[in-house]
Amino acid sequence: MANHKSAKKRARQNEKLRVHNRFYKKTARTAIKKYRELTEAKDAEKFLPKVVSMIDRLAKKNQIHKNKAANLKRKLALHLENLKK
Repeated sequence: MANHKSAKKRARQNEKLRVHNRFYKKTARTAIKKYRELTEAKDAEKFLPKVVSMIDRLAKKNQIHKNKAANLKRKLALHLENLKK
């Protein structure tokens, strides 16, 4: 642990941000899991924009890579298409 006042402050800020980021990533993962468990197309259609919004927000803040976000969104859209059949 550093002794400088600024280093101590940075350590506190990093910990606070880590917990904050962890919460949003976990919330998005849980939402994705719930979405994939849906069996009704109507419910999935209502829930998809919320999940996509969460994924976009994570990608915008560089918490997940933009390509991973695109892949996730495509898989979720495919799930909806399969439910409609």
